Amino acid sequence: MLNKIYTHRRELLLACGLLLCFVFVRFYETTLFYDPFLAYFKSDFNKMDLPEFDVFRLIFNLLFRYGLNMIISLGLIYVIFKDKMMVQFSFFLYLIAFLVLIISFFLVIRFYGSDNNFLLFYIRRFLIQPLFVLLFIPGFYFQKRNS
Repeated sequence: MLNKIYTHRRELLLACGLLLCFVFVRFYETTLFYDPFLAYFKSDFNKMDLPEFDVFRLIFNLLFRYGLNMIISLGLIYVIFKDKMMVQFSFFLYLIAFLVLIISFFLVIRFYGSDNNFLLFYIRRFLIQPLFVLLFIPGFYFQKRNS
């Protein structure tokens, strides 16, 4: 076991570094990104109206945060599997997911407003957190192991 760790020490350090990047994105979220929904969802949002926001600035910052998480996730997938096809496939899945999620996010805001806060909360959660990598890594591992 220790021999495997020593032989893959570079990959282990890279993976830990990438995981630390996720921590930094989360830790500096208030200074790096414009997101009026951060404070909104930390409060008792079920009894409040949606906060005022600048649509284009919010879209840009959601794209920026999603992009950072996507790049870190793709790096982690490459470090773990060393397969460029998996990284390319993941990239296209991330792009499709972003389009579906950002459209859904603004449709929920437009048509439901503060009436459906939990749906808005969870759509936003997928936009700002690296949840897809938690799905992709076990799925790719299972796929690689069975093929």
